[in-house]
Amino acid sequence: MSFSIYIVGYIVFVLGLAWGAHLMRVPSQWIGVGTVVLIGLGIVGAVKSTRSRDS
Repeated sequence: MSFSIYIVGYIVFVLGLAWGAHLMRVPSQWIGVGTVVLIGLGIVGAVKSTRSRDS
């Protein structure tokens, strides 16, 4: 459950950054590249923070 909450929050964060970059007239290709990289980092961070520890 916490994994999905983490991912949804992170996606909202990335979309906000992408919108801000669009308003600053950053080229679309760089917004796309940044979004893909940030989503990848978000997935890695979510898995690291929500996985159960092996005993």
